[in-house]
Amino acid sequence: MNENLSAAEAVNTAGTDPSDLPVVQAALPFNCPVFLVGMMGAGKTTIGRQLARALGRDFLDLDHELEARCGVRVALIFDIEGEEGFRKRETCALEECSHRQGIVLATGGGAVLAEENRRMLSERGVVIYLKASADELYRRVARDRNRPLLQTANPQEKLRSLLVEREPLYDSVADITFETGTLSIAQAVRALVVRLQNHKVTTP
Repeated sequence: MNENLSAAEAVNTAGTDPSDLPVVQAALPFNCPVFLVGMMGAGKTTIGRQLARALGRDFLDLDHELEARCGVRVALIFDIEGEEGFRKRETCALEECSHRQGIVLATGGGAVLAEENRRMLSERGVVIYLKASADELYRRVARDRNRPLLQTANPQEKLRSLLVEREPLYDSVADITFETGTLSIAQAVRALVVRLQNHKVTTP
């Protein structure tokens, strides 16, 4: 992957291998999990996978964990059980995964909606909020048909309203806030490693 490709562009670049990205190898002064929160399209999975590589940690994606447990895609869980049913399953998966030490975990965009989830994130690890504007987020996910909440007549306006609803919740749990729009993936990872190494952990 092109080193000059921005993090924003790399999120939706097909046919590229993230393992081609140059990464640093670094250790953190703590073993508690690193949680990534943010809207759909923020780069939680793309950046999170490379951050885990750089730190020598396992990477987990909460949506993928749910799909593995249920044997179906997130979109189908929404279709069958609705958002309420999906959120209950999400909380159960987060309860288990958030206890695992030495991981980087990418949460779903709506994981912060439940107070119980926010408590788990805040108490059990270091939370990074990957932030981007509504216009940038829409540019990244406009062609993605696997976003149940965007299957509406006006997906751009829906995404904008979701961001307005969720941004205060992301801010409330974030230990580190990081803008994802201008740096390459590799640059973003390096910057995040430095931020994490300088972060003073107060969790048990």
